Amino acid sequence: MHKHSPLQLPGWRAVARHALPNVLEGKIIPLIVFLGLLKAVGTTSALVGALAWSVAALVRRHRKQRQTSGILVLTTVGLAARTTAALLTGSLVVYFIQPTVTTALIAAAFLGSVLVGRPLVERLFVDLCPLDAETRDHPQLRRFYNQASLWWAFTSGVNFAVTLWLLLNHSPTTFIVVKSFLGPITTVVTLSVAYWWLRSSLARSGTAVVLAPATVTRR
Repeated sequence: MHKHSPLQLPGWRAVARHALPNVLEGKIIPLIVFLGLLKAVGTTSALVGALAWSVAALVRRHRKQRQTSGILVLTTVGLAARTTAALLTGSLVVYFIQPTVTTALIAAAFLGSVLVGRPLVERLFVDLCPLDAETRDHPQLRRFYNQASLWWAFTSGVNFAVTLWLLLNHSPTTFIVVKSFLGPITTVVTLSVAYWWLRSSLARSGTAVVLAPATVTRR
C-alpha cells in the first residue's frame, strides 16, 4: 500500500482562535443585525440589513484580496434567497419555502464549486482550521474536498426534496414540526459521514496525522 506523507493538523486551541473570527463574521454578526432590525423596523428591513452586511463583508474581503470565508458565502446565499422571497410575496407558502429554496441553493453551490474546481468544503475546512499551503494541498485532503462537497450537495438536495414534499402535501403545523428535526438531523449525518470518510481515506492510504505546533497560520 502506497503511503502518503504525514498530514499535519492544528490543535484545538489553534482551531478555536482561527475559527472564531470567521464564525463571528459569517454567522453571529448577520444574526445580530437581523434581530436588531427585526425588533426596530420589521422583517423585510431585517432581512435586507443582514444581507447588506454579508455582501459588504464579501466585498471587503475581495478588495483586501483575502480568502473568502465559506461560512460567509453560505450565509449570503441563504439570506439572498430569503430576502428575495420576502420582497416578492407575503404568501404563507412562500414564507415557509424560503429555507427550502435556501437548501436548494446550497446544494447547487456545493455542486457548482466542484465543477469549477474550487470545492466549497475546502473553504469551510480552512475557515475552521489554520492550515499552511503544504497541508492544504495534501493529496488526501484535496480528494476529500471534492468528495465531501459532492456528498454535501447530495444531502442538501435530499433535504430540499423532502422539505418541498412536506410543504406541498401536509399542513403548516406538520411541516414546522418535521422541518425542525430534519435540518439538524441532516447536518449531523452530513458532518458525521464526512468525518468518517476522511478518517477512512487516511487510514486506507496509510497517511499519519500529527498535530502542528500551537501557532495560528493566517490566510
